[in-house]
Amino acid sequence: MLKNKMENQAESKGNSSQFSLVYRFFRKVMFRLLYLLFCLFPLNKKKILFASDSRTDLSGNFEFVYQTLKRKNVNYRYHFFLKESTRAYKTYWEMVRLAFHLATAKFILLDDFYPMVYPLKLRKDADLIQLWHAVGAFKTFGYSRVGLPGGPDPYSLNHRNYTKVIVSSKSVAKHYAEGFGISENRVFATGIPRTDVFFDQAYQVKVKEELYRKYPFLSEKKVIMFAPTFRGDGQQSAYYPKDYLHLDKLYHALHDEYVFLFKMHPFVKDYWQIPEEYKDFFYDISHYREINDLLFISDLLITDYSSVCFEFALLNKPMIFYSPDVEEYIATRDFYYKYDSFIPGPLARTLDELIETIQNKDFKMEKIETFVDYFFDHTDGKSSDRVVDQLIVDADSK
Repeated sequence: MLKNKMENQAESKGNSSQFSLVYRFFRKVMFRLLYLLFCLFPLNKKKILFASDSRTDLSGNFEFVYQTLKRKNVNYRYHFFLKESTRAYKTYWEMVRLAFHLATAKFILLDDFYPMVYPLKLRKDADLIQLWHAVGAFKTFGYSRVGLPGGPDPYSLNHRNYTKVIVSSKSVAKHYAEGFGISENRVFATGIPRTDVFFDQAYQVKVKEELYRKYPFLSEKKVIMFAPTFRGDGQQSAYYPKDYLHLDKLYHALHDEYVFLFKMHPFVKDYWQIPEEYKDFFYDISHYREINDLLFISDLLITDYSSVCFEFALLNKPMIFYSPDVEEYIATRDFYYKYDSFIPGPLARTLDELIETIQNKDFKMEKIETFVDYFFDHTDGKSSDRVVDQLIVDADSK
C-alpha cells in the first residue's frame, strides 16, 4: 500500500515547484534519516548492493565482478540499483529501498560518481568499494583539481567515504587517493575487471563475429575509431567542438583505405549529422555502449584526453592524439603527467597533421610497451578474480 501510494505520487509529480520542494526535502533530509533508522537493523554480511547513476544495465566492471561472483558460487544475495544518470528521477519508494540496502549491505559497489551515498556515515563493518569506470590516471580529477576551473570545494564530502578503490597499477594509486580525498592504503592495484577481455581470445573472436555480422562494412576496409572526450564542466554542459573536423577533407583523404567511426563520450548528446554523399565512410556508433568491444575491430584509434588509450594500448595497435586545444586544456584541466611525453602515440594539433600522420603511418609504436608496463601491474586477464577474492571474499572471512 505504501509503495503504491508513493509511486502514484511520483507518476503525478508534474512540474509544480511545490512538489519539487517536497521532493528535494525527501531526497536530502528524509533519505538520510531513513538511512540512520535502517542502521538499527542487523548488517547482512551476505548482501552485495550494486549502485550506479551512469548505467541502467549490468555492464562494465559491474558485469565482470558479478559474473565472477556467480562463477565462484559464493553465497551472496545481490541487489541492483541502476539509473542512467545523476539527474534520473528516483521515486520515493526507490529512495526508501536505497536507504535500506545502503544501511544493511556488507558490500556496496559503485562504478562512478554517486552523490546520494557521500553524506552518509558508513557502518563500521561495511565496505563502500569504488570500481571506477576509467583505467589508469591521465587528466586530473576530483580533489586533484581544487582551485582549477570546475574543481571541487575542498571541504566537500564527495568520494571521501570509500573504504576501497581499485586501480590498474601501484604507479597510479597516489593519484586516485588524492583525487578521491582518501588515504593511499585504501587503494588496491587489483587491475580493472573489464580489461580482462583483452586477454580472452575466445571472447574477442566472438565479439568480432557479432560486430561484423551487425555492421558488415566494418570488415571491408580498415577501421578508424574516433573517440575523444567531452569538453565542458560535466554531464549537463558536455559537448565536442565539431569545427575540429572537416568531413569533406577527411573523406577525400582517407575513404579509399578506411572507414571512420564516431564514438562520442556518453555525456555528448549532439550527434554528428553525416551528409548523404559521405555515408559510405563516416558512421556514428556512439549509441553502442561498450567501447572495449569496438576496440577489437579498430585498426587505428584517434582520441585526445580520453582514458580509452589505456585499454587500446593493451592491443598494441596504433593511436593518434588529435588535440587542437591542448594548451587550453592543460591550463584548465591539467594532467598528472606531461601530456606530450605521456601519450603512447603521436600528437596532432591540426587536421592536416592528423591526416598526414595517418597517410604516412608514423604512429610511434615504440612508446606503447613502456606505457603498458607503467600503467598495468597485471596483464593476465584475472583482474575480476583479484577484485572478488581480495576485496570481497577475503573481507567476508575476517
